[in-house]
Amino acid sequence: KQFTESGKIIADVSTRLTKLDETNKRVVDVADELKMLQNVLQNPKQRGGLGEYYLDTVLGNVLPPGGYQLQYKFDDGETVDAVIKLDKNRLLPIDSKFSLENYNRLVEEKDKSKREALAKLFKSDLKNRIDETSKYIRPAENTLDYAFMFIPSEAIYYDLLVNQVGTTNTSARDLIEYDFRDKKVIIVSPTTLLAYLQTVIQGL
Repeated sequence: KQFTESGKIIADVSTRLTKLDETNKRVVDVADELKMLQNVLQNPKQRGGLGEYYLDTVLGNVLPPGGYQLQYKFDDGETVDAVIKLDKNRLLPIDSKFSLENYNRLVEEKDKSKREALAKLFKSDLKNRIDETSKYIRPAENTLDYAFMFIPSEAIYYDLLVNQVGTTNTSARDLIEYDFRDKKVIIVSPTTLLAYLQTVIQGL
């Protein structure tokens, strides 16, 4: 009886180990896919393409095909990622920005003094992105007098705009004042873009 029971237990364990091995293979496959995604995100050009694709998806879910245009070219040849077409031929420019390097370094850094230096770099990074977006504000070419800067990451957006909260512990008050007061740029994320868009449409 003991041998019989032992045989059953060994057979059961072998079956479970086989299933576990299959599960491990699936986990390895997922890990490989995540590694591929990480490699994409490390390449600024591919990361930018991912941000533009995300922006296209968000706009396409709420606007008719003729309600927006991707890769809109201005008279001087400058191209913005997207414009939303409003009444009276007015345009709302949206540019997708995905600054990730200094953000990741800041999140991973444990040393307080180094974090402070990286926080300054991160703010400088964001200001540069804001400056780049502001050049698409061109009322002479029928744009509104402000633009949206689309950040396709809710985590980064949260850390940017919540004052002294989040993994970076970075004060964003001066950045908020800089982007809208000085540059007329509104920072939006996938979830807040739609809310801001509704506000713009209602306001017009």
